[in-house]
Amino acid sequence: MDESTEETATQPATEDAPGPINVTGSAPEIVSDDTTDDLKIVMGEFDGPLDLLLHLIRQEQVNIYDIPVARIADEYLRYLQLMQELDIAVAGDFLVMAATLIELKTKMLLPRDPFAAAEEEEDPRKDLVDQLLEYQKYKAAAQMLWSKATVERAVFKRAELETDKNNPEVAVGLFDLLKVFQEILARHKEEVLMEIEREEVSMAEMLERLRNMVLSAGELNLRVFFERARSRRELVVAFLSILELVRTTEIKLFQERTFGDIVARVVS
Repeated sequence: MDESTEETATQPATEDAPGPINVTGSAPEIVSDDTTDDLKIVMGEFDGPLDLLLHLIRQEQVNIYDIPVARIADEYLRYLQLMQELDIAVAGDFLVMAATLIELKTKMLLPRDPFAAAEEEEDPRKDLVDQLLEYQKYKAAAQMLWSKATVERAVFKRAELETDKNNPEVAVGLFDLLKVFQEILARHKEEVLMEIEREEVSMAEMLERLRNMVLSAGELNLRVFFERARSRRELVVAFLSILELVRTTEIKLFQERTFGDIVARVVS
């Protein structure tokens, strides 16, 4: 399964696709659709199914050796549904992992064989846990190399490093951004609003709105930005505009603490 995951993840989206968005922990790409003016988000090689699973395990604060499969499987499927709503190209390995989780969930719900010896019954989650631990090692090694390169690039920026010590920041990944978007989207579903015909905001207008809000304040809480959206479609355009300005390195994203609010700041 690891081999097929790696083969699927490393295939480039298109030859003419824009470069990857520089959000720590992910490498998605925004590509244009030849048939429409719409933009599509394509998941990159580091945001495979194991990456998503690790994110969910950290978020739920559970032991990787004792994964609550039913809970994690349900959350995983919710993320896949959200990715499809956002028109994110879901690679085949994500779907294979979904099927694996559903199979594990079924096995965990089945009653144990009372006649089987305890040592003979292997935990059905073992293979998945082994894959996650192996992936975690590679991810940690990649993160170490990334950190080393970052330190080397910043070696002459002493004043900036001193400021960072006083204001520690947590790196933001794509799934952190998706989580905030998901919460706002769920709130839009619950609200009962009168249907009023209005002119929808274009991508260009949304990009200009985001630029102005970040520039005028210096930094912007993305919850505030999302909550200004008046429709689900406008909310999706707002999400895409954030990814586009990160891709073009006009803004950077950070959190003051893990799972805290995500803030956008102008790249100086």
